[in-house]
Amino acid sequence: MRRATDDTARLVFGRVELQAADAVILTSLAAFSLLAVGGRATVEGWPLLVARNVCVSAAVLISAAVTPRIRRLPLAFLLRTATVTFSFAYLFSAVAGLQLILHESFRDDLVLAFEARLFGVQPTLWMERFITPALTEWMMFCYVIYLPLYPVLCAILWVKRGEAAAEEYFFTLGLANVLCDAGFILFPVAGPMYWMPDRYSVPLHGWVFTWAGELIRTRAHFAGGSLPSPHAAAATVMWLMAWRHYRPAFWALAPVILSLYVSTFYCRYHYVTDTILGIATAGLALIVAPLLQRAWNRLAGA
Repeated sequence: MRRATDDTARLVFGRVELQAADAVILTSLAAFSLLAVGGRATVEGWPLLVARNVCVSAAVLISAAVTPRIRRLPLAFLLRTATVTFSFAYLFSAVAGLQLILHESFRDDLVLAFEARLFGVQPTLWMERFITPALTEWMMFCYVIYLPLYPVLCAILWVKRGEAAAEEYFFTLGLANVLCDAGFILFPVAGPMYWMPDRYSVPLHGWVFTWAGELIRTRAHFAGGSLPSPHAAAATVMWLMAWRHYRPAFWALAPVILSLYVSTFYCRYHYVTDTILGIATAGLALIVAPLLQRAWNRLAGA
C-alpha cells in the first residue's frame, strides 16, 4: 500500500489530528444536537439522540488521535475508512427524527403534483410495465453495491493516488451527505413506499440482491431521507472522483452508476425528482468542496 503523504492538512489539538472530513462530521453532529434541543417539543427521544451524537463525536476524536500513530498503513487505512464510513451512515440515521422540525408533515403531495405536471404520469408507477425478475435483480445490485463502493473506491484512490486523494474523496462525500441531510429537514419527503404503497400492483421479484435491497428497505430505511437522494448524490461524487483520480475505475463504474440512478425510482426508494436533485447536490458539493478545502488548509496552517 502506498505510504500516506504529508500533504493532507490537519488541525492539531494535542494528540488529536483532525482532517477536513472530520470537521464535516463533528460540525454536523453538533448542529443536529442543537436542532434536537431547540426542537425538543417535536423531536421524539431527543435526549437519546443528543447522547448518541456525543458518543459518535467522541469516537471520531479518538480515531483522529489514534490513526496517525499507527505504523502499519493498511491498519491505519482500515481504521480511518471505518470511522468515516460509519459516521456518514450514522448521520443519515441521526437526521430521521429531525425531519419535521420545520414542517408538520411530509410534502410528497407537492412532489407528486410537480411530476404529474412535468411527466403526465407518475414515473415510479409507469416503470411497472418494464419490471422483470432479471431487471429487478440488476437494479437492486446497483442499488446495494453502492454500500461497499464507499470503502472500495477509497482503497483504490489511496493505493493509486495517496492519502490526499482519499481524503478529498471523503471530504466531498461528507459535504454531499450533509447537504442531503439539510434537504431532508428543509423539504421532508417520505418516499413512494411510505406515501403510496397501495398504488403499486407489480411486486419486485428477484434473487439475492433483491433480497438484500428489501432488507435494507425494512431494516435501515425510514420514512423520509429522500429529497435529495443521498444514493444519487454519493454515487455521483464517487464516479466523478474516480474520473479525477483514476480513470479506469470511472469507466468500470459507468454502467453501475448510470443504472443506479434509474434503480432509485425503479425500486421505489425515491421519486425521479429526488434523484435529479441528488445529482445536482453532488454537483454543488464538487464545486464547493475545493473552496472549503482551501479554507481548511489555511486554518490548519498548511
